[in-house]
Amino acid sequence: MKELIRKADILLEALPYIKKFWGRTVVIKYGGSAMVSDNLRSKFAEDIILLRYIGIKPVIVHGGGPQIGQTLAKMGKETKFVRGHRVTDEETMDVVEMVLGGKVNKEIVALIQKHGGKAVGLTGKDGGLFYAEKILIEGARVGDGPPEIIDPGRVGRVTRVHPEVIHRLDEGNFIPVIAPVGVDADGNTYNINADSVAGSLASALKAEKLLLMTDVPGITDEKGQLVSSLNRKTLQEMVADGVVHGGMIPKVEAATAALDGGVMKVHIVDGRVDHAVLLEIFTQTGIGTEILP
Repeated sequence: MKELIRKADILLEALPYIKKFWGRTVVIKYGGSAMVSDNLRSKFAEDIILLRYIGIKPVIVHGGGPQIGQTLAKMGKETKFVRGHRVTDEETMDVVEMVLGGKVNKEIVALIQKHGGKAVGLTGKDGGLFYAEKILIEGARVGDGPPEIIDPGRVGRVTRVHPEVIHRLDEGNFIPVIAPVGVDADGNTYNINADSVAGSLASALKAEKLLLMTDVPGITDEKGQLVSSLNRKTLQEMVADGVVHGGMIPKVEAATAALDGGVMKVHIVDGRVDHAVLLEIFTQTGIGTEILP
């Protein structure tokens, strides 16, 4: 009986959040270990389906860097990175599009449907969902001269989002699963950072929340302790002081862009934890870092 009462208490703890977020959109960047472990993949699918059934609208943006790297390795093609961006020539772009928009995307769609949900896979090309432009990367300075400008190839950033196709899928109770591949006005295809795509989509959809799944507990302070909540100003100070660095920077940039676009909260959560999505949304303390405007 005590165990049954405990389960009832858990449901009651979630009730205020269910009421608050009913009918709202939550954009989730799915990546890292949560995409690799069979157990975590199943738990993620269950979380997403539960959100949809209780009236919350999940939109998934996924990565797939390791899968791209494995495919390139099988082809005997070397992978190079510049400041966290994969150098993407024409041949590599073909592989990126095939792996992200094909294999990985459809595996996630099939996973959700296996667990009882309805999902549709998309890239930025579908329905004109989002357009991109090429980026150049600023390298190191040489002496007193200007910084080196590096061309990473077919690497881009989102410039415009037209979310009509997502609204149409929502009307049919479908869960959109989006690969971070975009196109420019001339039809050139670009590989785009998945965190960045998730931030741009969250802004365009006026999402209630943006969840960025990763393989660390969240943002940590100078002592290595998890920071459960902070605002944008504090976060920017942590970046300037070098406390937040490396692979967390793209997530910080995505979070800032989302908050600028009207998203109410951004969460960075540890995807290695079972049911990480539910724990972050429906519990008072959460498990990761929440970032406020």
